[in-house]
Amino acid sequence: MKPTSITANREQKQMTVVWDDGHTSVYTFSILRAGCPCAECRGGHDNMSDAPPPYAFIADLPDSPATRLTNVVPVGSYAVSPVWEDGHDAGIFRWDYLRALCPCAECRK
Repeated sequence: MKPTSITANREQKQMTVVWDDGHTSVYTFSILRAGCPCAECRGGHDNMSDAPPPYAFIADLPDSPATRLTNVVPVGSYAVSPVWEDGHDAGIFRWDYLRALCPCAECRK
């Protein structure tokens, strides 16, 4: 499963991914930052997981440099790395992880 399009809307503070199976995922910048899979955000390598942390789905992070997306950088053909206004850019969101982070009711079943 791979995206066919990725767009970020800074005014609405959300990123939209259209997947090759036709599904559309809309991520708030808050859920992306709360779900960052990097070791720093996860609290060390011992807390790394292939699944998004449950708190990412309920986090409501305030508007701040940490939740202002400045860029989305492709990582090979398997992932993207968001770049945040506070300089954080260590999160590599593989396609399977990004899809698992989809907050829609269908994916949260």
